[in-house]
Amino acid sequence: MIVRPPPNPNWNILAALKKMAENLNGCRVLCKSTLNHLQYLCRQERVECPQLGVTRKNLNDFEVEYLCDYKKKGEQEYYLVKWKQFPDSENTWEPRKNLRCLKILKQFHKDLDQELKRLKLRRNVKKLDHGLSHFLVQKAKQRKLLQQWEAHLNATREHKGRILVSNEVDLDGPPKDFTYINNYKVGDGIILTEVAIGCECKDCLHDPLSGCCPGASLNKFAYNDKGQVKIKAGLPIYECNSRCNCGPECPNRVVQKGIQYDMCIFKTENGRGWGVRTMEKIKKNSFVMEYVGEIITSEEAERRGHIYDKQGATYLFDLDYIEDVYTVDAAHYGNISHFVNHSCNPNLQVYNVFINNLDERLPRIAFFATRTIKAGEELTFDYKMQIDPVDAESTRMDSNFSLAGMTGSPKKRLRVECKCGVESCRKYLF
Repeated sequence: MIVRPPPNPNWNILAALKKMAENLNGCRVLCKSTLNHLQYLCRQERVECPQLGVTRKNLNDFEVEYLCDYKKKGEQEYYLVKWKQFPDSENTWEPRKNLRCLKILKQFHKDLDQELKRLKLRRNVKKLDHGLSHFLVQKAKQRKLLQQWEAHLNATREHKGRILVSNEVDLDGPPKDFTYINNYKVGDGIILTEVAIGCECKDCLHDPLSGCCPGASLNKFAYNDKGQVKIKAGLPIYECNSRCNCGPECPNRVVQKGIQYDMCIFKTENGRGWGVRTMEKIKKNSFVMEYVGEIITSEEAERRGHIYDKQGATYLFDLDYIEDVYTVDAAHYGNISHFVNHSCNPNLQVYNVFINNLDERLPRIAFFATRTIKAGEELTFDYKMQIDPVDAESTRMDSNFSLAGMTGSPKKRLRVECKCGVESCRKYLF
């Protein structure tokens, strides 16, 4: 993009940049500025620096951050450009021929067309009114925040599966006061007891010694040779642990490997808030994700439940495989499961899993696919699911996503309308 050079160059910066360019090859001093910022300074001060990739040919190229407005004069199209690292006061109208940001242009017109369609206005506009241009700026700023959040999530995750973020519904940005974690965050007064012994198997699947880790707990081996669960819901899964003789590729290490599929956190169109869809096909009985959060006592969960009800959102999951002593709270600390919505006909089923901690009051909560899930399909589980088909009170999800007006104990709530939309919908969440 060709723009006018600044009228009053900063000669101190200019001299410093020239000296830096002269000595860059031998320089080993840690620099706190990013490459983009240094390139911006060079262009602002009209300094060529091949070592930074700033040459006579691209000296006048400035980066477009986003497009703010649009107009058409005759056959010529013009865009109001927000330049990266420049204030809004430096925005300039540029002809289409000067812009080489094809992705940004395409996204701008996609957002414009969608808003014109929503407002039921004709698409071939020659000039945008203030409301439209303001919306497009807000959408661009939102998309930038979501991209930054997506990058942060992927820098934080310890699992193979990537995380994408998308909101094509409204102008909501990343959720506030939420921290992505990969494992349980242990609350005050709770101690996880590490397992003291492991298996001695050389082949846990085909030649398990004394039944391997599941056998040591008088339980069945949970997986087939493809890592798919083969035991009924309600039965516990005992995986090999850090004390075991087998290696990381052992077929009895599934949940502990983490999320293997790329997923997208997206904004739903029917008022259910954020949701999660898989970007890859998931085969029936395959592990999908864990429900991760802060482990707290049931007493603390009761106290927080009253607070969350007043706020209109709670993510409490009782760990009542044996007794109701602990709860997982994913309201402020959690992984991608924090965003998974309810369905009365879900495609995920919960299993209790034990790995390095064998305290039956503190299982890990794992979601497995109840059927083959297509790429692009939303992931859901039943907030009133039961792990034990005999015990209707076993491990129910104590949750209320983004709904206000809730009062009383999290164990005793007003009826909440269900919006899952399936034919078998029970009409109410609780």
